[in-house]
Amino acid sequence: MSHTWPSHLDVGAVRFARPTARYDDVLVFYRDVLGLPVLAQWRGHQGYDGVVLGLPGTPVHMELLQHGDSPRIPEPNPENQLVLYLRGPEAVARATRRLAEHGHRPVPAANPYWPERGAVSFEDPDGWLVVLAPWVFGEQPTPAPA
Repeated sequence: MSHTWPSHLDVGAVRFARPTARYDDVLVFYRDVLGLPVLAQWRGHQGYDGVVLGLPGTPVHMELLQHGDSPRIPEPNPENQLVLYLRGPEAVARATRRLAEHGHRPVPAANPYWPERGAVSFEDPDGWLVVLAPWVFGEQPTPAPA
């Protein structure tokens, strides 16, 4: 497996963007509850409200957008996930406790791969899944199924 971009695709950063019908609620979930840093945020820019969340100093970001009336959001699918690879089971336990303190409860994963390896899933306010995995993909070996 190659760990570099192809020469014809000189990528410096990646941002995933998605609309939300519950902008303020998802902002609180990702910024205040999960604690993702806000890298950029705007209100009323040509009718758009948005926030870019990510890890400072890394070239991967998530953008959440709201424009005009609430968008028609497709029905959440359990395989559409934001996976956060945390540094071990205790990191997952700390994040899980914080989410529980804010009224969020784990939800069953459709794919047994995640719970078999100690990952815990939560729904965001739009119903999309956030998976907290207890290893750093590409840095640590994937845990064996429990």
